[in-house]
Amino acid sequence: MPISLVTGGAGFMGSHVAEHLLKAGDQVVVLDDLSGGFIDNVPTGAAFVKGSILDHQLLKSLFDKYQFTHVFHLAAYAAEGLSHFIKRFNYLNNLVGSVNLINESINHDVKCFVFTSSIAVYGAGQTPLTEKMPPVPEDSYGIAKLAVEQELRVSHEMFGLEYVIFRPHNVYGERQNIGDRYRNVVGIFMNQLLKSEPMTIFGDGTQQRAFTHIDDVAPLIAVSPNLADARNQIFNIGADVPYTVNELASCVASVLNKECRTQHLAPRNEVKLAFSDHAKAERVFGVRNKVPLLDGLQAMAQWVNAHGARESSVFENIEVARNMPPSWAAITRAIDNISRTPFSPVRDSNAQLA
Repeated sequence: MPISLVTGGAGFMGSHVAEHLLKAGDQVVVLDDLSGGFIDNVPTGAAFVKGSILDHQLLKSLFDKYQFTHVFHLAAYAAEGLSHFIKRFNYLNNLVGSVNLINESINHDVKCFVFTSSIAVYGAGQTPLTEKMPPVPEDSYGIAKLAVEQELRVSHEMFGLEYVIFRPHNVYGERQNIGDRYRNVVGIFMNQLLKSEPMTIFGDGTQQRAFTHIDDVAPLIAVSPNLADARNQIFNIGADVPYTVNELASCVASVLNKECRTQHLAPRNEVKLAFSDHAKAERVFGVRNKVPLLDGLQAMAQWVNAHGARESSVFENIEVARNMPPSWAAITRAIDNISRTPFSPVRDSNAQLA
């Protein structure tokens, strides 16, 4: 029986991957520090360990105990835009933590290491993005993801560690943390509408993305170690049809039966057009019918309505404040002012810190 470690398995994507692995008959251990995930997300049947991938002694003890055959590494702080301003935090969590996992996987003869990277590795360029394009990431998050990809390549060449790398994009769906104000625009929009707030859009809203429902991603990640042609390869996975952020706002309002109220903020530094070609994945995993945007949003809306709005968390430990989007900078200044006030109340205990 395969014994799989799923990092970030109490989070959004990780919990769905863990669920698919359990259905396939794997023994599953979930490792999550609950900084961005929730214990309720961990699927029934998985063993849960609360801890961080930065704790290399904990990792060694888990690998010693369970002798994992597969590692599915989905733990990350995936805030591309914010990563410019939290570089040290970004590289610790998204690069150093990944290296800790790779080291233990090599030392314990793991059969396959599955890594969720991101199309952030590509940067700006021609679309649709293909795996043959040279990656030139434009933010610290993309740089960290690309570094892990390269580390897996050289670890395979040096030590024989087999791997599969996925570059998903703009994934949304049930169990997403809609309280995170820095990432996952679908969740941000839904949370804002539930709180009777306008949907905030950076710039003019003509940025294009292909928004991907989780059901178009998790099954492929879970099955990938079983496919010989997937080993030691990189795959784009996700939706094929791009939409503007303005169009997305209209769709989100529609599925929640809310008025489409938007507020345009100052533009931030981001790639204008980002969507991928998936021909390579289709050759290996087969052609699948993908979830249309409105269908996927409707499924997520039902889950969100059942669970309600979340308080938006604030990332407090900004390392570089220069050139932050004004809306983020204003929040940071407000927190700094509170922290300098004697006997100030405890700040948001749900802040995303991993």
